[in-house]
Amino acid sequence: MKWNPGGRSENLEDRRGSGGGGGFRLGGGGGKLGLGGFLLLFVLSIVFKKDFFALVGAGGGGPVVSTQPAPGGGASASPEEEKMVQFVSFVLDDTQATWKKLAPGYRDAKLVLFTDAVDSACGQAGSSTGPFYCPGDEKVYIDLGFFNDLHERFQAPGDFAQAYVIAHEIGHHMQKLLGVEEKVRRAQQSNPRSENELSVRMELQADCFAGVWGNSTAQRGILEAGDVEEGLNAASAIGDDRLQKMGRGRVSPESFTHGSSEQRVRWFRKGFESGSPNACDTFQVRDL
Repeated sequence: MKWNPGGRSENLEDRRGSGGGGGFRLGGGGGKLGLGGFLLLFVLSIVFKKDFFALVGAGGGGPVVSTQPAPGGGASASPEEEKMVQFVSFVLDDTQATWKKLAPGYRDAKLVLFTDAVDSACGQAGSSTGPFYCPGDEKVYIDLGFFNDLHERFQAPGDFAQAYVIAHEIGHHMQKLLGVEEKVRRAQQSNPRSENELSVRMELQADCFAGVWGNSTAQRGILEAGDVEEGLNAASAIGDDRLQKMGRGRVSPESFTHGSSEQRVRWFRKGFESGSPNACDTFQVRDL
């Protein structure tokens, strides 16, 4: 992507190093799992029908958790890390500027950088959960280490692959502002059997919204050769079928929560080719 480092976004909150108030550290010597740890816990939870994710959160059987922020109030970044922070800032600001043009009344989300673990309005989460959006505080949470996992473990390199992840999470913020998120949660509560299907439809819509932003970058000449392929590769790399195949050797479509690789690619491409959020209504189509 064509971009120039230009400092940090006003909507960026840096809690790396357990600073920023509200971060926490796992006791017992470390605690950072990465996506590999996430996959292991996912498999164990299914096999033993027990929530092994509680072991890295606030569960009673897990490591001791310290809720005191580490001294220093932030991270002293290397030049490479600071460049990554500025790239995240660029994508965050550019994505939200796009939505302000497409959706009058749009209000900015915040993006929180953290290391190892973080406390949000949606509860405590470790880096093993990957990037996520919390509708309770309208913030996106990202551990920069995720981008290393995306590149190395899942073979989805490139700056536009990273940008796709951020744009996807901002897509969830759009869903909050549009009322989609609330409607989906209510429907899931009233009909628990539809929980996974509705989750897939919501995630695919966020993929489509990310594609809408991608279309804007293409129109403005920000994209470079190979960028679109990087985004499509990233969408494919984190499909439920691919993650399940890597984690336990078999695929169970009934347990999908984000959509298959093919579905994620399809909906990202649909948003990218149309450039319109109106093309992203995943709730009205029968065949995803």
